[in-house]
Amino acid sequence: MRRFALGEFTEPAACVEAAHRLREDGVQGLDAYSPYPMHGIDDALAIPRSRVPVVALAGGVLGALGGYALQWYLNSKAFPINVGSRPQHGFWTNIPITFESGVLISVLSIFFSSIFWFFRLPRTYHPIFESERFRTASLDAFWISAETSDEGAVADLERRFREAGAHKVHTVVESI
Repeated sequence: MRRFALGEFTEPAACVEAAHRLREDGVQGLDAYSPYPMHGIDDALAIPRSRVPVVALAGGVLGALGGYALQWYLNSKAFPINVGSRPQHGFWTNIPITFESGVLISVLSIFFSSIFWFFRLPRTYHPIFESERFRTASLDAFWISAETSDEGAVADLERRFREAGAHKVHTVVESI
């Protein structure tokens, strides 16, 4: 059974500093919640750089290559049309569709990889949503959570949150 120690902070700077301090102390399973993005929380939680640009580049290159290959095959192999003795395949006439297919596949790969791979959506439930106090995370409070499965570690986590400057500390136990 998973348990979550939650610490509420009133200021974003205090929340970022506490996250940094808790991570340095070796607390595992840290996550932060706030009503708006907090500057520096990525570094404080040691979140790695996003892989979205790599996905975008791969999708764009594959889309452009696929769009160009499709046009080449259709214009010169599958359905050749002789118009005024012009060549069956012209490079410059295929540039707009190649560009558009690259953009389309890039955007679709970003969207679907973000939804299902990076964000692990759809995730309609998380145990900390059971806490009534946690509702302030979307209004005016800043929260840090630490996940543990050890019941004995909860008291130590709560103590560490208080030492880090948490305004309020409480525990949520996942109900299964």
